[in-house]
Amino acid sequence: MSDSFLYAAARTPFGRFNGALAKMRPDDLAATALGAVVDRLPGFGERAAAAVDEVVWGCANQAGEDNRNVGRMAVLLSGLPVAVPATTVNRLCGSSLDAVLLGSRQIETGDADVVIAGGVESMTRAPWVLPKPDRAFPAGDTAAVSTTLGWRLVNRAMPAEWTASLGECNEQIADETGISRARQDEFAARSHELAAKAWADGFYDDLVVPVSGVDLLRDESIRDDTTRLTTLAPSFRADGTITAGNASPLNDGAAALVLGSRAAGERLGVDPLARIAGRGTAALEPQRFGIAPIAAAGAALARAGISWSEVGAVELNEAFAVQSLACVDAWIELGLRDPAIVNARGGAIAIGHPLGASGARIVATLAARLRETGERWGLAAICIGVGQGLAVVLENEEAA
Repeated sequence: MSDSFLYAAARTPFGRFNGALAKMRPDDLAATALGAVVDRLPGFGERAAAAVDEVVWGCANQAGEDNRNVGRMAVLLSGLPVAVPATTVNRLCGSSLDAVLLGSRQIETGDADVVIAGGVESMTRAPWVLPKPDRAFPAGDTAAVSTTLGWRLVNRAMPAEWTASLGECNEQIADETGISRARQDEFAARSHELAAKAWADGFYDDLVVPVSGVDLLRDESIRDDTTRLTTLAPSFRADGTITAGNASPLNDGAAALVLGSRAAGERLGVDPLARIAGRGTAALEPQRFGIAPIAAAGAALARAGISWSEVGAVELNEAFAVQSLACVDAWIELGLRDPAIVNARGGAIAIGHPLGASGARIVATLAARLRETGERWGLAAICIGVGQGLAVVLENEEAA
């Protein structure tokens, strides 16, 4: 077994729902990120067809313009040679992190030398769908179903508690943990403040690439003023704690990573940004999906052979403030040395959560943070609807 490494990363700015990227098709967004990450490795050149063994691409929806293997569509639109194969994977919010796990395994087993992993989502352009009737030409009306987010066309065999809305599921986590509305709002404000500061510091300048024809210079959902967070009404229960301000927004965007063996880096003339040191997956009851990263992180750390006390940076996708806080609280009990190392450059509540792109975003951010701080070990984790979680451990070899 060989090691796998992260060599390059690029993503688009993340746009708001119906915002700056609303007119961009998801396959075009995917092609933008894919083409940009290839451009960051001059060693590819005209040998790209031979250099790239596989593109593994994540997408959660796949009900509209992102249908029919959007990863392959991105390859064809990006200018990469038609000889580069691609597949699209769907683990909902964890799709592009799953792409990283799958691509790194291909490299470590010797089935591939270079894999581009990433993902895309246009939640704005997710279509309404009409289910086919059980028989032809029914006389009654049929309702269109939005595919933007959440359960749709639910199987009647599913227990009702499993298919509650994502917001209601996280209100249940608030009930279970006692995490208050005030704490959630404080966490959300921190996310915006740190993301805004990161952009002002230039942290994201080397990670984010512009989208042609779109005037968007930074992630569109970041708020410089968070004073209104405490005034927002609850979104899912009249007496609830979750609002539009302490949950991630709906977004559009794409992200891509180049993974490879050590020999591939030497051949392409680039040093690795990080080594992929451990992977973890977990599953539990669907309504408790928000805390699935707890177990996934534990599995990834065990496979990397390290403990929580050694972790110097954490990127946890902020689907909701309450589930993020529940995960961090559990990790503190397990040995996380300082909660301040979690999302120190902002999180998804501010930056955005285009479902299929978020996993690749947090991996890229984690690698950049490790190199910025000189820390050796970092962990990226994400919760996934329908009761799953994923995590990956990165090693900054320069700090070894």
